[in-house]
Amino acid sequence: MTSPLSAASPESSPDLPEPDVAREWLSAMVSIRRFEERAGEMYARAKIGGFLHLSIGEEATIVGSARALRDEDYLVSTYRSHGDALARGTSPDRVMAELFGKRDGCSKGHGGSMHMFDAQRRFMGGYGIVGGNLPIAAGIALACDQRRHMTPAGGGDGAGHPSGPSGDEVTLCTFGDGASNQGTFGETLNLAALWRLPVVFMVVNNLFGMGTSLARHSAVTDLQRKGESLGVPGMRCDGMSIVDTNRVVSQALERVREERRPLLVEAVTYRFRGHSMADPEDYRTKEEVAEWRERDPIPAFGELLEREGVLTAEQREQIDRDAIQRVEAAVEFAEASPFPAPDMLYEDVYVIDEQVPGHYHATAGAPPVRPVGSPEGIG
Repeated sequence: MTSPLSAASPESSPDLPEPDVAREWLSAMVSIRRFEERAGEMYARAKIGGFLHLSIGEEATIVGSARALRDEDYLVSTYRSHGDALARGTSPDRVMAELFGKRDGCSKGHGGSMHMFDAQRRFMGGYGIVGGNLPIAAGIALACDQRRHMTPAGGGDGAGHPSGPSGDEVTLCTFGDGASNQGTFGETLNLAALWRLPVVFMVVNNLFGMGTSLARHSAVTDLQRKGESLGVPGMRCDGMSIVDTNRVVSQALERVREERRPLLVEAVTYRFRGHSMADPEDYRTKEEVAEWRERDPIPAFGELLEREGVLTAEQREQIDRDAIQRVEAAVEFAEASPFPAPDMLYEDVYVIDEQVPGHYHATAGAPPVRPVGSPEGIG
């Protein structure tokens, strides 16, 4: 399988961030790798149910793009979202507990692997439907754009609150190469361009849509160009290089922030594991995977930092030991966390429709609330 980028070129960019930042980038990638490896083990031990999509191999794309965001920006992910949640700052304890389906998970155990969510950190979720996150990202960007016009010149949020959001937020929406063939891709990019929405669409091109190679599922394999006819210019980054990913995504975010128009970024990367834990991986050769493993972003970046004198071999080893210890603590936390009680089925579920009777609980143990306009006795 050929790709737009060579599978043999090592991390070699001299444009490193400040030493402390570079070390944090490496630590974040190592933490995601160790977390995902442990999650795979827990799945094999039946501690995790449902589907499990690991991002092993894609850490440079995840951390490089997340570190380009401001705190007030929004991130919308796919069903492969553990790494995105961790990179955005969600506690490994809460992510692992969510995988276990436990009450202390970041989605209270309701979502599992494919539905991570952390509104406090503006991580607006993983989504199980392929391409289903694109319209949601456009809606978030539209809200940001409208809020920007409502924000008074002196600051605040337009409602008399002095420390409200600035309205200058940008949304980063990630999705896979397979999702670029969904109808939501064309519809969303068209509206985003028409309405000049502040959103960066990042297609994570790991060369396979599930088990189908890029050349077999997309007539246009230069994915950065797929938005051009819809009014969305494209850019490309080496998704196996955290430096290049951060550089390109940073440029895209700032262009969108200033020009108020969407951009599409293609991050060319590779997953070292199957599409999910249930994937037999009979669509690619071991030789191909081994070739891409030569470009593993974690040792490549670590070796670069050593060559540049940013850290020592002992410091690299300590980063790994710390990551393993932190993940083990997350597993212990998840094991100790309780399962959701049966009445939690009614939490965070709402129905406000005369045709569909129902009720919602704002918090556990709260009395049922009858929808506006619903008949008496229903709710």
